[in-house]
Formats: sequence, C-alpha cells, structure tokens
Amino acid sequence: MLVGTYTDGGSKGIYSYYFNQKTGEAEALNSLALKNPSYLTISHDGRLIYAISETNDEQASLNTIRLNPKTGDMQLLNSTAVMGGDPCYVTTNEKTVLTANYSGGSMSVFSLNHHGTKPELVTRFLGTTGGPDLTRQDIPHVHCACFTPDGRYALATDFSADRILSYQLIGQKVVANGVAASVSADSGPRHLVFSKNGRYAYLMSELSGKVTVFSYKEGRLERLQEIVSDSVGARGGADIHLSPDGRFLYSSNRLKAEGIAIFAVDTQTGLLSHIGYQPTAAHPRQFNITPNGQYLLCCCRDNDKIQVFRRDIQTGLLTDTHKDIPVGKAVCVQFVTNQK
Repeated sequence: MLVGTYTDGGSKGIYSYYFNQKTGEAEALNSLALKNPSYLTISHDGRLIYAISETNDEQASLNTIRLNPKTGDMQLLNSTAVMGGDPCYVTTNEKTVLTANYSGGSMSVFSLNHHGTKPELVTRFLGTTGGPDLTRQDIPHVHCACFTPDGRYALATDFSADRILSYQLIGQKVVANGVAASVSADSGPRHLVFSKNGRYAYLMSELSGKVTVFSYKEGRLERLQEIVSDSVGARGGADIHLSPDGRFLYSSNRLKAEGIAIFAVDTQTGLLSHIGYQPTAAHPRQFNITPNGQYLLCCCRDNDKIQVFRRDIQTGLLTDTHKDIPVGKAVCVQFVTNQK
C-alpha cells in the first residue's frame, strides 16, 4: 500500500508498505521525498503512481512516479504544473488524468502517452460560486473529480456552488456537459463514489455533513436521498467509500466528534440506513478499505498515524485493532491491487 502525507511536519513524502490483509499488520518498505503528496492514485497495472503536490504556488503539480509493486521502490519520472492552486485529488482512466485544484477552483485535464508516463496538460475547467457560506464558499473550489462507470463522462464537485459538474469524454478530449446535479444550499460537495453496478452515486458534503444518494444515467444524477453523517454540525465532512461487496457505506467526519459514520446499503434501491458510528483519532481526512474488505485504514492527520480497524463483513461495524501505523501527517492511503 502507498501513503501520501503533508510534509510540513517532518514527513518525507510518499511511503510504501506491505499490508497483510489477513492479520492487519503493516511492514514499512520504502519512501520517496516529494512536497505535500496529499492524494495519489495508481495505474491499473500497479506500476505507475500519479500524485499531486498540494501547494498554492508554482510548485502545485502532478507527479508521475514509477513503482515496483513487489519491493515498494519508487522513482520520480516527471512533474507537470497543474496551473491551479492546492490540487487535492487525482484520478485516471489510463488515457486521461484529472486533478481537482481546491484553491485554484478548477479541474485540470491531462492526456497520457501510450505508456502513461508523460502527462500533458491540455485544458482546465473552472468552478463557480453561489453558495451561502461567505467565508468558505466565497471563491470557487473544486474538491474531487471522477470518471463515471460507463466510461463516457467525468464528474467534478463544484464545492462553492453546491453542485456537481458533468463533462463528456470524446476520445482523450474532455468537453463541458453542464450540471450533473445540484445539492442543497450550504452543502459544500466534496467526495463522490459510485456503486459497483454503476446505477448509484454517493456524495459526501463537507459543510452540511450529509451524504446524498443519486441515481446515475448518461452524465446526470437524480437525487434520491439525503442522510446525516455529521450529526454535530462540525462542517468537516471528508471522505466516503463503499465496501467491496457494496453492502455498506462509510463516511468520515472531522473537527468535532471525529469518526466514521456507517450505513447499510439497500443494493436494490441504493438507499442508506444509519447503523453505527466509529470514533477515530484526530482529523480523519481520508480512509480506505482493503481489497478483501476485512480492514478499514483511516488516515488521522493530526495524530500522525493510520488507524487499522477490523471490518465485520456481515454487520459492517468496525473494531479498532490498535495496530496503528505511525506516519507523520498521513492523509491518503491507497492499495496496489494489481502486482504484475
């Protein structure tokens, strides 16, 4: 597995580990010095890492890194400016890379060469404002971008306008396609995930602390449900993930009563019911679930560690294993599932 960090507190950059999915034990492998790699994604074959450098200056970049998935060795190949401040999210469909640039209020689009090793910035799309929070929605912010399961569209969260933007994919071109959906005012849409069957999407909103359930079709979203994740109004909603079997959904909350809300998913309708809450250490910015579904690893930035929780696959509930992984300002964990 790979861990991204903020490097203003002693961390080097990206760290690689071997994680045993049967025992929940982690073994440190290697590290790569890089400025603020706060989010990263891995190519399908497990041999390339695309990591952003989250800064609000000319160093804000997309970094391409060669990975040896057996040893965890990493080699920086190149860095390309994203032309937008504070990139905080990156994703790829193996032909195109998208970065969400929070302070820049934009989504940057990169085309990839045949080997995936040379991203080229081809265009940027700007977010807007319109939300009622005059402190946190006063300028455009884009917090995440993702490809739709049908492979025909990309969606981006337009945080300050309380909406999700749609883009059509035409070859390696990305073309604006209007608004996929609007959400309740003062939501601050942050992270978005899809069900495995591609029929439903789930949005975590930072300001409202609510999860919104949508049906999905042809680049558009239709709202089905809105349910509370952050019950104390902390305005720090963060990450969201489905279990591998699609039966449970998890969302993290920061700033007050920090922890992970747990929901059961009706796989026929996509709707959620709240079934539990797991307290965590400070500032659970991002988390992830192991490919076998048996563990949930939570990056607790302000306690400089990753907490390892065992998942009950039948009930969806979490148990702290107390096998914490010490990492300075850990903010992103991703698993290398294809190790060719």
